[in-house]
Amino acid sequence: MPGELILRLFAFVLGALVVATLAGVAMQMRYGRTDAIANFQSRTYAWWIMVAILTVAMLAGKTVTVVLYAILSAVALYEFLVLGGDRRSSHLVTAASFLVVIPVQYWLVWTEWYGLFAVFIPVYGFLLMSILAVLGAETKGFLSNVAETQWGLMLAVFCLSHVPALLFLNIPGFEGRNILLVAFLVLVVQSSDVFQYLWGKALGRHKIAPAISPGKTVEGLVGGIASACAVGVFFSWITPFSPTEALLASLLVAVMGFFGGFVLSAIKRDRGSKDWGAVIPGHGGILDRIDSLLFAAPIYFHVIRFWWTV
Repeated sequence: MPGELILRLFAFVLGALVVATLAGVAMQMRYGRTDAIANFQSRTYAWWIMVAILTVAMLAGKTVTVVLYAILSAVALYEFLVLGGDRRSSHLVTAASFLVVIPVQYWLVWTEWYGLFAVFIPVYGFLLMSILAVLGAETKGFLSNVAETQWGLMLAVFCLSHVPALLFLNIPGFEGRNILLVAFLVLVVQSSDVFQYLWGKALGRHKIAPAISPGKTVEGLVGGIASACAVGVFFSWITPFSPTEALLASLLVAVMGFFGGFVLSAIKRDRGSKDWGAVIPGHGGILDRIDSLLFAAPIYFHVIRFWWTV
């Protein structure tokens, strides 16, 4: 049964991706490579990457999935810390972030030690970063540099680690299918992002905050969230949710996904950059592709853990 559900889901998503990719090519041949078409293609390629990651996770099992997300966290944290350019944080702080905090956080996920997993970075990681920073005896820019590292750990590591943590939730009657919780989250969050863009281009008139994200409009936001909710209801059969519960879960993660992308856009603008990096040639960095997921994942995880687990 789980294998059949995964195959059906894969067939749906693969078909949609093929159609979207061909549509992008057709539009480019007809109208040329405009900014709008390039953006649409970028989002489609991001979907291919997400599906590839999910496919590896489905085939490889929990351990490989945890390691995969640990690597994503390391790349995302690197992008976050490097973009500033003029950081003065000590090498000790940076080394501890990559060599201690990331391995410990994902080890806690793998061992299913929820009690410590939930507080390790917000409590112990935050305190450790400030202690290591003060040992460097550098006072100029101390607060901003420590806060930058702490924010990077919170977003790129703590928030993202809630995605593989979904695999270890004990949901009665849903055993062996937890990877579908990850698939549902990614489908809804990423479809909301794509539909916000499409609705914004088609009907967008009222800008939400041009200084932060010039392309985001009220019409795009409403249309994107509504469309993502429809996607969530359509795929409720891969989850332990009823259609109504899937609707509410989709609404929650779509709204949080919007604010995740919005907040990270504000950080990029503050640093004077359009993209977080160039890991994906022509399509920005890892953070550009998962920014919406970062705010949605922890809320989604805790709602499921509180209401559906034993």
